[in-house]
Amino acid sequence: MTINIFIFRLGLAFLLGAFIGLERQYRQKSAGLRTNTLVSLGSAAFILLSLSLTGNVGDPSRVAGQIVTGIGFLGAGVIMKDGLSVQGLNTAATIWCSAAVGTLAGAGLWLQAAITAFSIMLVHIVLRPIGLLLNRLPIQKEMVGIFYYSFKIRCKEEVENHLRVVLLNAVQADEHLQLRSLTSSDNGNPAFVYIEAEIFANGKHDAEMEKLAATLTIEYGVTQVSWEVNGQQND
Repeated sequence: MTINIFIFRLGLAFLLGAFIGLERQYRQKSAGLRTNTLVSLGSAAFILLSLSLTGNVGDPSRVAGQIVTGIGFLGAGVIMKDGLSVQGLNTAATIWCSAAVGTLAGAGLWLQAAITAFSIMLVHIVLRPIGLLLNRLPIQKEMVGIFYYSFKIRCKEEVENHLRVVLLNAVQADEHLQLRSLTSSDNGNPAFVYIEAEIFANGKHDAEMEKLAATLTIEYGVTQVSWEVNGQQND
């Protein structure tokens, strides 16, 4: 491989990675201009290293496979968990795609690399406003994502088992809800019991939670009922 070819492929990976990173930097994402450029540049450099050392007898696809694995660890670093909410998946996916662009450029598939980079930008620029528009629709708000609800009930000790059954039956009656935990404690006062339930919902079900709270509130022996959204998992 001549030095001119090496420079051209590495330069192409640099430009396409920067092209992707510009949009990410503009959105003030954790992985912006420099990160995406370095990922693309590094991926191309590893492919070029393989081609330079082995020539036509080597198999650069083995190096490409290792790049995919290595980028997985880098992408995990930008995924953040805030309570039960997960953020950064889109940024991690962009880093992964930048590595693909660099790999294509390093392998000499410059047209394919350019098309891939353009497609990545198309996803961010065109699909982003469409996604935001869909999220503003009331129907979509009820359907998108996994919501985590927390229920707390304060009641007399003698009605604890009855309330646990009522809560369990209400969750089982709705196919979009799933009970993940159900615990009880007296907090040092044996006369009263605190029941806590963690419920996962396929979509936003605030109305159902409020209805369940109203049902439990009028039950005999109940002194307090509260619920809240602990988190949401989305893109």
